[in-house]
Amino acid sequence: MSSAASTIRKHDDLPGATGLEALGLEWLAEPMADGGAHVVPVTTGPGWIEEPRLAAGSVTPSAAETFGRALAVTHAAGAPAFGVAPPGWDGRTQMGRSNERIRPCRSEPATTAPRRWGEFFADDRLAPYLAPCLEQGSLTKRGVAVIERVCERLRNGDFDADQPALVRRSARERGDRAAVARTHGDLWTGNVMWVPERTIDWAPPRAGRGPATADSAADAADRQSRDDVVGVLIDPLAQGAHAETDLAALGVFGQRHLERVVAGYHEVSPLADGWRERVGLHQLHMLIIHAFLFGGSYGPETAAVAGRYA
Repeated sequence: MSSAASTIRKHDDLPGATGLEALGLEWLAEPMADGGAHVVPVTTGPGWIEEPRLAAGSVTPSAAETFGRALAVTHAAGAPAFGVAPPGWDGRTQMGRSNERIRPCRSEPATTAPRRWGEFFADDRLAPYLAPCLEQGSLTKRGVAVIERVCERLRNGDFDADQPALVRRSARERGDRAAVARTHGDLWTGNVMWVPERTIDWAPPRAGRGPATADSAADAADRQSRDDVVGVLIDPLAQGAHAETDLAALGVFGQRHLERVVAGYHEVSPLADGWRERVGLHQLHMLIIHAFLFGGSYGPETAAVAGRYA
């Protein structure tokens, strides 16, 4: 990070924003040594972070599949509870103008039942946006009523589903009370950079390769050459969540070769039955954020998708 041409420096647009991003990048980077997805390295200063300027490549089917295997390892690194931020964060974060509920990174009290995913998703990721979207006209009263019905079904556990296999297995090995994935939290297609692997000199040797048992498959998937591209995670809102939400978010704006990402993921960490039917449900958070921030067609789209689950 020696020159302005080779680095990107970001400054706080809101108090603490870059600090939270740095903590998220460092948290997501921990599983790289075990085959987790590449994560851009970061250095920090008062109110700013600095990252290397990444060379741009183009995703290939084999790179997408390899990224899926690596993302499964990242998710399996786990989190103490749904909705928690990376370790070291105890403040409030925002996504644009939205007030995103993120909790301090600590386990829930042993005397209470762990919060279920449906409760978290309804109360922290959907319900907070209903009144603001109605007030500004992004959602109609009918649209709000539809999403409220979905929230009620979420709270009732109608859509609770197992985490992918690696997340569950790792949680058991750690003795966690609940299986919670370590997620990127804002994984739309623009937050995966496809970078020529030969230009990366900052990652551990097993970064991006998936579980150790997947080495032979990764090697067979066009990783013989350093000319291959790899997916690199940037700009996270890292949090404990359901792994399916990250995968669903990649489809909101059309990640190329998404079917290969999912295939690679499912190969090493099988998704729970019915995952295809839940994709739209997991996309609702990203959609309602866009309805709140930008209005336009996002409101009707959010209500239409919600209608499939009401």
